Amino acid sequence: MDKASLIGSILGVIACLLVGYKASHGAWSMFWSEKGVIMVFGGTISVIFMAMPMDRIKCIPGYIKSFLFHKGKSPVEVIQLMSTLSEKARRDGLLALESEMAKINDQFLVNGLKMAIDGTDPDKIETTLRLEVMAMQDRHKAGKKFFDLIKLYAPGYGLVATLIGQIGMFGHLGGSIEVMGHMLAVAVVATMYGTVLANAVAGPMGDKLALRSGEEILSKEMMLQGILSIQAGDNPRVTTDRMLAFIPQMSRAKLAMAA
Repeated sequence: MDKASLIGSILGVIACLLVGYKASHGAWSMFWSEKGVIMVFGGTISVIFMAMPMDRIKCIPGYIKSFLFHKGKSPVEVIQLMSTLSEKARRDGLLALESEMAKINDQFLVNGLKMAIDGTDPDKIETTLRLEVMAMQDRHKAGKKFFDLIKLYAPGYGLVATLIGQIGMFGHLGGSIEVMGHMLAVAVVATMYGTVLANAVAGPMGDKLALRSGEEILSKEMMLQGILSIQAGDNPRVTTDRMLAFIPQMSRAKLAMAA
């Protein structure tokens, strides 16, 4: 599990609970509004179905899983792995990498190495792997879009519920104060639901997925350059330098110290 995602989620829940308790003095029922829940959550779900195709909607559990769990390799790990593969290929030949592929848990890298070992033209290898990266980007955009829809429309439906509550309140002016108070509560609580859902849940999750997408694309590009360098028979130092160009100077210094 991604520690940062877990820590952020826990802190957000604690902050909301702490402020809610201080405001209500333990009377949590004041934050409940059946009408607000129906409008905000029901309306947001309807938007998702209207805006996204069904095959993408079926992937929603995967989007949430991607937020909580991160299995991708860091740039430093990619460099270390590709350097090891390059040294082995230089020492024992390209065919020696077949025995290493079973240890690699990245299908993108395995596919690239298979093509390199089979003697596929470098241009075809690059074209094929870049198509895989494009497909991956499309999947990532769908995940980001899911959270963006919630971020955009949940507050809107909260506002709709607020307006409905205000209309109900104005319609009972001069009547029972209890009815007016109830309608006002519907208006305020629904706005809170939409705001919390958008800013404390969907927004941060979507931004994390966007960041992860950029990191994974960088990782795949580094792997691609490493595969092409290994197939060309470059010196392992050249292969490493080729990938070091993708990371900041500070990370390069740390990698050099670790070596």
